[in-house]
Amino acid sequence: MRILQAVKGANPMDNTMEARVQQDYVQEILSLLRSGKSDEEIRDHLGDYHANDIAEALPELSLEERHRLYALLNNEGLAEVMEYSDEADDYLEELSPQRAAAILEEMEPDEAVDLLKETDSRQKKVWMSLMDPEDRRSLQTLASYDEDLIGSRMTTNFVALNSGLSIKEAMRSLIEQAADNDNISTLYVVGKNRSYLGAVELKDLIIARRDTKLCDITATSYPYVYANDRIEDCLEKLKDYSERSIPVLSDSKRILGVITAQDVIEVVDDEMGEDYAKLAGLTAEEDLKEPIRESIKKRLPWLMLLLVLGLVVSTVVGMFEAVVAKLTIIMAFQSLILDMAGNVGTQSLAVTIRVLMDEKLTGRQKLGLIGKEMTVGGLNGIILGFLALSGIGAYIALFKHLPLHQAFLISFCIGIALLLAMVISSFVGTAVPIFFKRVGVDPAAASGPLITTITDLVGVVTYYGLSAILLIDIMHMGAI
Repeated sequence: MRILQAVKGANPMDNTMEARVQQDYVQEILSLLRSGKSDEEIRDHLGDYHANDIAEALPELSLEERHRLYALLNNEGLAEVMEYSDEADDYLEELSPQRAAAILEEMEPDEAVDLLKETDSRQKKVWMSLMDPEDRRSLQTLASYDEDLIGSRMTTNFVALNSGLSIKEAMRSLIEQAADNDNISTLYVVGKNRSYLGAVELKDLIIARRDTKLCDITATSYPYVYANDRIEDCLEKLKDYSERSIPVLSDSKRILGVITAQDVIEVVDDEMGEDYAKLAGLTAEEDLKEPIRESIKKRLPWLMLLLVLGLVVSTVVGMFEAVVAKLTIIMAFQSLILDMAGNVGTQSLAVTIRVLMDEKLTGRQKLGLIGKEMTVGGLNGIILGFLALSGIGAYIALFKHLPLHQAFLISFCIGIALLLAMVISSFVGTAVPIFFKRVGVDPAAASGPLITTITDLVGVVTYYGLSAILLIDIMHMGAI
């Protein structure tokens, strides 16, 4: 993460390195810009703030104040601020087209591509036309990849060294490229036609003897991914290696770019956000500024599906009308069974989705996961079932004024139904996403609505079925 060193003065400010934990840096920036100090003083002070804090301050500034800030920052510094802003396209429109194009050139290529893809600005084509042809081609290449492919997340900010160079020549090449590429902690070694051969850590290059060949210190087994690989398929690989950056290759093994640790964090965050949205019954993520129409479009499809599935559950409930007619009191505890079954199913679903995202499970491990979740559900069911037996039995006897034996027969039935519903729901919440993963369907998207319906069906059938068997058929309880 870079700091706005480009706008810092040569002399550090006195007494500015004191601890400033929990201070409101955004408010400090606002006060600084409104302080009446000279441009030179403000520019020098701005260098002590992170680009993210400056980006957070932009919405609080007036148009005139933002224009002054734009003038104080050079293109590199302002580009970094734009990378952290959610409204970067709006702010670029406040600049001249020439400077907006220059800012886009200075931004990380993947960040610039995301901005251009998401903006509705009419100036987009103008900005692109004013960019350097090489930078424009780079952005167009990145933009050509689908959003679910690794290529859409890579950046071209990296240093490539020819394998035939000596250490001295490699250092000279590094210095030349570092002016345009600051991602230099890991350097990539290439052969003819930029074919990928391996990687070299910067520290290894620095401490190597001058007469050593670059190929002698190259790690040829350094990990890599392909631009056309699906992000979800590479996520574990990217996380497991924990490298600062990993090269992204074409199908012919040419290095096209790199995916950095920050990119991996963003990918994980996006994947988890999408899974969370799908589990909640949304077709995509929403934010606070989402238009109402778009929010409706994302939610309505799943709600319509749940309406249909709810009718299925209602139909099954209707099959037990005779049971309810004889034992109307059991209706009072239906929601308890359904809610508990639903909660247990959702817990197992969440655990399973997380495990499936992090690991590639064998058949034995999948069976082990199902067994574990059913065991957890069963043990929790025994505890809650016992509490239901004693607590609900006492409640029915005291407040519904039923004979003690009838009250505890009903609570016993509720406790058993609770235990069975929790065990079965644990199985369903684990097995369903594993099945969908197996057949190539996104388990987060498909499991949520289906499990809601299945756990309701499990609760209804278990509860009313046991009531019919235990209370009516065996114990011959009459109308209550």
